[in-house]
Amino acid sequence: MTSALSAEAPTAPPAPAGTAVLARLEAEAIHIIREVVAEFDRPAMLFSGGKDSVVMLHLAIKAFAPGPVPFPVVHIDTGHNFPEVIEFRDRTVERHGLRLVIGSVKELIDAGALQERADGTRNPLQTVPLLNTIAEHRFDALFGGARRDEDRARAKERILSLRDEFGQWDPRNQRPELWNLYNGRHRPGQHVRAFPISNWTELDIWRYIALEDIALPSLYYAHEREVFHRDSMVRAVGPHSLPGEHEPVERLWVRYRTVGDMSCTGAVRSRATTNDLVLNEVASATVTERGATRADDRLSEAAMEDRKKDGYF
Repeated sequence: MTSALSAEAPTAPPAPAGTAVLARLEAEAIHIIREVVAEFDRPAMLFSGGKDSVVMLHLAIKAFAPGPVPFPVVHIDTGHNFPEVIEFRDRTVERHGLRLVIGSVKELIDAGALQERADGTRNPLQTVPLLNTIAEHRFDALFGGARRDEDRARAKERILSLRDEFGQWDPRNQRPELWNLYNGRHRPGQHVRAFPISNWTELDIWRYIALEDIALPSLYYAHEREVFHRDSMVRAVGPHSLPGEHEPVERLWVRYRTVGDMSCTGAVRSRATTNDLVLNEVASATVTERGATRADDRLSEAAMEDRKKDGYF
């Protein structure tokens, strides 16, 4: 005689730790993306090929599957990007049939509209080409991959952030956001920045990448390359990142936690060649990726805040 217990269907294995959290974050992000597309006329998504923008694009693809992503992707190209990231960007755009809009820092420098900085870093020069691109294409909403855990200036940002007629951010002109209600009201000439992954952490991003098996540029994983040390950071040797006379070059195993210009982005020493190994590293990190490896955020105590007020972030 078969007991009632033995006759029951086998119990499904428990979900991996954190899966429920990721499902909630995914649902929130997809809801935000769909709400923005429904409410605005000409949305677009910033896509640099960095891990956060890759995850954001993955969410957008899920949000509208099996249809195409109904907006273009925008990259403000400094001309000093890591080649691995640009190659990944172009492959991704082609694979998903996306329309890529590029705003070029170099074109504005060549035209005399911008001047090279003395430190060689072009990341802080992205504001003007970004605002020009928004105006030229009349974008009224722009998705960004900012997260609140990255920086103090990002921690107080709204999901939908209103920008004035000059593309600037005014903290006194932001709306309260209750529950999952987002106010996208804006006047002609104004636009909104939308941040679907605001509530994610770096660890959430990597757990989601592992769970969804999302491809990333190779430099996010440990690899051997020529580097030198500057300002307590490990910098890659490249055409836009050259060591000084007293900065010896060595070969180290490194990976990147975040990606900007070659001239301002540092690497971390690492042997993490897989998602699981990266997850172990991120789980034990005590400094955010921007705080640890971005020289452009060290230009002043309020570097990110200043860029946000000017209209970039």
